Amino acid sequence: MEYVIETRGLTKRFGKEEAVIDLDMNLSKGEIYGFLGPNGAGKTTTIRMLLGLMKPTSGTIRIFQKDLRKERISILQRVGSLVESPSYYPHLTAYENLEALRKITGSPKTRIHEVLEIVRLSDVANKKVNGFSLGMKQRLGIAASLLNNPELLILDEPTNGLDPSGIIEIRQLIKQLATDSGITILISSHLLSEIDQLATTVGIISKGRMIFQDSIDVMRKYSKKTILFKVSNSEKAWRTLLAKGIKANFKNDQLFIGECSNEEVAQVIRTLVQEGFSIYRVEEEKRALEDIFLQMTKEESAG
Repeated sequence: MEYVIETRGLTKRFGKEEAVIDLDMNLSKGEIYGFLGPNGAGKTTTIRMLLGLMKPTSGTIRIFQKDLRKERISILQRVGSLVESPSYYPHLTAYENLEALRKITGSPKTRIHEVLEIVRLSDVANKKVNGFSLGMKQRLGIAASLLNNPELLILDEPTNGLDPSGIIEIRQLIKQLATDSGITILISSHLLSEIDQLATTVGIISKGRMIFQDSIDVMRKYSKKTILFKVSNSEKAWRTLLAKGIKANFKNDQLFIGECSNEEVAQVIRTLVQEGFSIYRVEEEKRALEDIFLQMTKEESAG
C-alpha cells in the first residue's frame, strides 16, 4: 500500500533519554489519523521529526513516498502544520497576518480570502488579532497552515486550552477539511474522547513506543458492553439471580451483567419480576475509550 506518511524504526534520543523508540507509523491517503498518547509520550517529538524540525537519531521517514532527508523542501511544500500555539503579530489584523505568511509561501493573494472562508473568519478579517478569542486564534492558525493548499495537514493538540464550544468548532472544521478538500490529516491529542469523534485510524504512543495502530472500529471492539439494572433490594436480587444460575455482578448497590444477548436480558427481567422485585431502569453501559486507553498504557508499562 502507498502511504502518505511511513516511518520505520524512527528513534530520537536526547543524551541517554529515549523520547521516541523504534516507531513504525503508517498514514493512508485521505484519512484522519489520531495520534494519541499522554503528555510526554513522544507525540510532539515525532511530529517535529516529520516536519524536518528535528533530526532522528535513527530510522527513516517517507512522506508522499519520498525520503524526507533527501527531498525535505519539495515534501514540505505540500504539507501544512500547526505545532503548539500558533504565533501572530497581535497588532496586525487576521488578513495582514496571513498576508505576511503568504509572501513567504508564495501563494496567490486570492488564497487568503479562501482560507478565511474555510475557517469561518471572513467577517473578522480586518480585526486585530489581539482581540481574538483563543478559539479564533486556533482557527487563524489552521488558516495559516492551509495557505499553501497542502495535501497533508499535521495538527499538534489543536484543541488544547479551548472551551467546549471552541473544541466543537475545531472538530467540525477538521472533519470538513477531510471531507471537502480530501486532505490527509494527522492530529495529535492526549484526549481519547477528542480522537474518537474525529479519527478513522488511531496510533497510540506510550513512553516513546507505538503500542497500538489500527482503525478506530478495531479499537472500539475493546469496549465491552455492560447491562446495568436498577432494582429494588438490589443485593437480594443479585443473590436470587445467582441462585437461578444467572451470572451477575453487584457493586455500589447496583446490579451488572456482562456482555449478553437481548434474550439473556429478557430472561433476567422475567426472573426479577417473577421473584417480586421492582425494576426501575435497565441501561447499557459501554466501557469508555478513556478506560481502554488507560488499560493499554498500563499493560505496556507492566510489560
